[in-house]
Amino acid sequence: MLTALIQMSLLIACGSLWKYYAPSHISPLAHRRALTDIVFYIFLPAMVLNVIWDAPLNQSSLFISFLAACGVLSGLLVTWFVLKGLNCSNEQRGVLLLASSFPNATYLGLPVLEQVIGPSARATVLQYDLFACTPILLSVGMLIARYYGDNKTDVHPIKELVKVAPLWAVALGVTFNLGGLEQPSFIHNGLSTLSGAVVPLMLIVLGMSIQWKSIHIRFIALLLPIIATSLLIVPLVVLGLSHSIGLEIILINQVVIVAAMPTMIFGIVISERYHLDTELYAAAVTVTTLFSLITLPVWFYFLSR
Repeated sequence: MLTALIQMSLLIACGSLWKYYAPSHISPLAHRRALTDIVFYIFLPAMVLNVIWDAPLNQSSLFISFLAACGVLSGLLVTWFVLKGLNCSNEQRGVLLLASSFPNATYLGLPVLEQVIGPSARATVLQYDLFACTPILLSVGMLIARYYGDNKTDVHPIKELVKVAPLWAVALGVTFNLGGLEQPSFIHNGLSTLSGAVVPLMLIVLGMSIQWKSIHIRFIALLLPIIATSLLIVPLVVLGLSHSIGLEIILINQVVIVAAMPTMIFGIVISERYHLDTELYAAAVTVTTLFSLITLPVWFYFLSR
């Protein structure tokens, strides 16, 4: 695990450096958004379709989705109780709820599990994220952001979900899988080629998303609950529930590691859209990502025993 994290840290560092030393004819934000769009609309859907098409969809898939939903909801519940004792603005309350509950499952969880466990872990990560976390984020999460933010634009969860290209890939993959349609070799080869770009580009985008300037002493009291909830409490909840429903040990290890991922990057977009405290959210992404370099090896060591 530690070796894999060191390797991925180098790519994250490349993304962070690229943000400052990229050619000046394009802004760093434009660079990041261009890479994000390419991954989100081309490479990631190709991987999702390729993996879900051939993945074993059975009772374990339902368990993974259930555990992912419970992880998100437990994060929301714990943070809601914590907020009762915190003195902060509504914009910051919305950030705390989102940042504590939604893990960076695909952009960091996928590279980590693929390096440590192998390509077989892809199906678990994608099911965890796209079967539960992303739909909840684009429905309940956006309602939370609208409630606490200054922008009261009406939310249409179904319209938001329709815009998510990887979810279309999930729908096609599940349809072909359950329909017993065998994946032709030329399609598999093409999708595999596109899938190969996902991991390095996602890590570079993660590095470009880290905002060092957003870390302020005034955020410490707000960041501590986010760190504790997202990196410790939520994976503990998922671990306990995994054993209670009798999930296979190998899948338990995978879902707990995914649950222990730092704050989801995509929440920055939601924070900007609904006028939450975007600087605080960026700080949460940065700090939880840094702390996860310590907590993830600890979780992996604990689970391997």
